[in-house]
Amino acid sequence: MSRNRLAVNLCGIELDNPIIGASGTFGFGAEFARLWDINKIGTFSFKGTTAQPRSGNAQPRVAEAPGGMLNAIGLANPGVEAVIAHELPQMREYFTKPVMANVAGFSIDEYAHVAQALDAQDNVGWLEINISCPNVHDGGKTFADSPQSSAHVCQVVKNVTTKPVIMKLSPNTGREVEIAQACQEAGADALSLINTFVGMRVNLRTGEPILANRTGGVSGPGVFPMAVRMIWDVSHAIDIPIIGIGGVQSAADVIEMMHAGATAVQVGTANLIDPYASLDIINQLPAEMDRYGIDTLESLVKHTPEGQHA
Repeated sequence: MSRNRLAVNLCGIELDNPIIGASGTFGFGAEFARLWDINKIGTFSFKGTTAQPRSGNAQPRVAEAPGGMLNAIGLANPGVEAVIAHELPQMREYFTKPVMANVAGFSIDEYAHVAQALDAQDNVGWLEINISCPNVHDGGKTFADSPQSSAHVCQVVKNVTTKPVIMKLSPNTGREVEIAQACQEAGADALSLINTFVGMRVNLRTGEPILANRTGGVSGPGVFPMAVRMIWDVSHAIDIPIIGIGGVQSAADVIEMMHAGATAVQVGTANLIDPYASLDIINQLPAEMDRYGIDTLESLVKHTPEGQHA
C-alpha cells in the first residue's frame, strides 16, 4: 500500500493533506463542489456562524488593495439553526470528511450556545472559535484583545463540547504570544492565526472611505510575511498545533508556513481569486516537496521527544 506523503494529524483527526479552506472564503463548500471534488482538500472551515441570522455590513464591503483585498463582510450567515437544519445535511451529499465549524459571537453566552449546538453534529470535526473578526462592532474582536477574555471564551466553550477547540486569534493586538499562551492554559487544543489586519482605503473623488464600514480586514499575499513571523513566534512559545493562515498562494507558501511552525494551513483570499487555487496547491505539493528533499509533510510538524507538538 502506498503511503500518503501529504497526510498530517490535526488534534487526533488525520487530514489527507494540510490544506484547509478558510472560513469566509469557502462558504459551505457547495459553490466549489460544483467545480471540483472538494473531498480532495484536507477539510474546510465553513462560514462563521452566529446564534441568529445576520445580513452583515452595508455595501460596499469589499475593495481591492495592493497585494490583496480589503473586506468588511460583517459575519453574514444564516444562523446556527439554519446551518444545522439545512447546510450540514446538504453538505453530506458532497463532502464526506469531518468539517471545521467556525463559531462567532457577540457574547460569552452566544459562543457557548453556538458551540454546544454544533457539538452535536456528527460531521463537524473541530470547532474554530473566531474571537478575532475585525469587521463587527462590540463583539468578536473584543474577546481577542486580552489574554483574560480570550481564555474565558476558550474555557466556556471547552465546557460545552467534546470536540477539539481551535481558538482563532487576531494579528491586531500586539500580544499574540501572550494571548496564545493564555488560550493554551485554558485548554485550547489548537490555534488558528492569523485573521486579517485592520485596514482602510479612501475614494480619491470623494475623500470618503471606500467601505461603508470605513475599515475592513486586509488579506492576501501582502500579509504572508507577517503571518509567517507570528506563527514562528507563537510556535516557539506554546506546545499545541497551529493552523497557519495569511496570504497563502502556493505549495511553497505551505511548506514555508510549516517550517515556521504550522501543522496545517488555511487558504483564503486565493480561493476568491481562483476557485481552483486550493486544488492546484494540493497537486503542486509533491513536486515542491521533492525540490527541497522533503519526504513527508508530517516530518515538518514540530514534535517534542514525547510526541507532543512543540
